[in-house]
Amino acid sequence: MTRGDKRRRKMYDVIIIGSGPAGLAAAIYAKRAALETLVLEKTPLSGGQIINTYEVDNYPGLPGISGMELGQKMRGHVDAEEAEVKTATVTDIEDKQDHKVVHTNQGDFETRTVVLAMGASHRQLGVPGEEDLCGMGVSYCATCDGAFFKNRDVAVVGGGDVALEDALFLARGCRKVYLIHRRDAFRGAKVLQQQVQAKENIVCLMDSVVDQILGQDMVEKLHISNTKTKEATDLPVQGIFIAVGIKPNTDTIQGLPKRDEAGYILAAEDGVTDIPGIFVAGDCRTKQLRQVITAAADGANAITSVEHYLCETH
Repeated sequence: MTRGDKRRRKMYDVIIIGSGPAGLAAAIYAKRAALETLVLEKTPLSGGQIINTYEVDNYPGLPGISGMELGQKMRGHVDAEEAEVKTATVTDIEDKQDHKVVHTNQGDFETRTVVLAMGASHRQLGVPGEEDLCGMGVSYCATCDGAFFKNRDVAVVGGGDVALEDALFLARGCRKVYLIHRRDAFRGAKVLQQQVQAKENIVCLMDSVVDQILGQDMVEKLHISNTKTKEATDLPVQGIFIAVGIKPNTDTIQGLPKRDEAGYILAAEDGVTDIPGIFVAGDCRTKQLRQVITAAADGANAITSVEHYLCETH
């Protein structure tokens, strides 16, 4: 190949990795800022975690919308803005100082900036019925779905702060909340433990694990067993909230900015990381609240930071 035949790769202003609410919001804001934009998504379907949510009742202006529909609407908005979207799995981000090279299983892409929006994944119990009834009584977010279980019996699985907080939150509207923990003591903050113990409608089931989630079209009961006595029983509930942790989707990409011990990328609300030109938005960022609305806000903030960076450096 002669020098005259060599074709230079296209230089994007921003490459957004991930097409959940954070990545899609970033793409919309990037196109409206007239930035040359590419979205890379490892699956053919956009929307991130919300596509597995049966109903989203806390996104402003769209009460009761299904997670799948909300994801499709966001993707439709991105398509209307004519942002370029490719299905590709990112393996490495190479920092060339004045630009970045994003390596994927579909080739390499050059860009002046990168927005990381890979999201996070809920840790699962891995028991029969969990996947089949996901969104039909099986939930990983009490603040998202708790309102659908008013005056019903539900279970929360876990023993950390999130599980205790979820139990307290659900106890406000649910008839009874069973808090199931596999050990004989909770790991959560003492103040939360005290609040849980003070709630009459929270029943703590210690040394217990869920073996199976049962139901036809909705959750009807849990098959649980005691880890010490091995005694098994069925627990009638209409919902189960699994709070055994979440993990950021940051363990498969090389060249990422600094992360905390749990793997979340360190950044404030502006999305600025320790690597100039690389920004982060959504659930893979260190933050207090991980919801659709905060992910979308992150996407907008990250692009504002991208614009400032490009004005200063290019």
